[in-house]
Amino acid sequence: MPSEPKRIVVVGLTEQDTVLALGYKPIATTEWYGEQPYAVWPWARDALGDAKPSVLQVTDGFQFERIAGLPPDLIIGVNAGMDRTDYKKLSRLAPTIAAPKGGTASFSPWDQQVRMIAAGLGKPEEGRELIERIKADYAKVARAHPEFAGKTATFSQNGFYDGLLYVYPDGLNTEFLTLLGFKINPKLTPLVKRRGEQVTVSAERLGVIDADVIVFATEEPSDVGRLERVPTFGRLGAVKENRSVYTDGTLAGAMYFISPLSLPYVLQHLTPQLEAAVAGKAPRKVL
Repeated sequence: MPSEPKRIVVVGLTEQDTVLALGYKPIATTEWYGEQPYAVWPWARDALGDAKPSVLQVTDGFQFERIAGLPPDLIIGVNAGMDRTDYKKLSRLAPTIAAPKGGTASFSPWDQQVRMIAAGLGKPEEGRELIERIKADYAKVARAHPEFAGKTATFSQNGFYDGLLYVYPDGLNTEFLTLLGFKINPKLTPLVKRRGEQVTVSAERLGVIDADVIVFATEEPSDVGRLERVPTFGRLGAVKENRSVYTDGTLAGAMYFISPLSLPYVLQHLTPQLEAAVAGKAPRKVL
């Protein structure tokens, strides 16, 4: 694998952020959701600069022919849903970084992803420093907010899909809360059916998501209205007592990404909302 790759192709859902954070600009990214320019969200656009990467799609699997035509000298897919057959095909095109051992095809902890990608880019020390810097920034804010320590928190998607709400158990994209001192709602753990996936909760069992604070990854004001039409939603203590946070679309995306560029954005924009929620003063609207 070259120590200084020049033609980096990101086939995973979020890895462009890590590549950009380490000072490289991929020649191709992959659209996950949001339809952002070049599949790069606002928190990463300064790092992208005037680069204009090609955007790959994953609706029908990996676009092997398009990838081959770029052509890459490094393929990154640690968060790509890549199976062994996909890996073999991609590896024929260029050295390929896949999911780490212990992860799943579509999920591994953000810091583990950074370490792997940094090593593949020939910048292991820079990767370590990046991780340490982000964790130190979160620790500083946690120290400034001792009221966060030990409070239970639930992180949920923005609404019901086919009658189910998708909620994140401990360790699945919840670091932006645990790094600040929150404890992820333990009532969710018994609901985990498959590691690396959200748990699902019906309206009838919605009480299981209640916690000291609930963060709903709402994307627009109408999302809150749809939640409020569910009878059991209004019975949640965190809702009744103004201890719930409702995000806008960009902040929701940043929490889903959990990357070295989105985490600082989350820290800046979510912290004031968490302050209000812990104090029971959070407004029931998208901010």
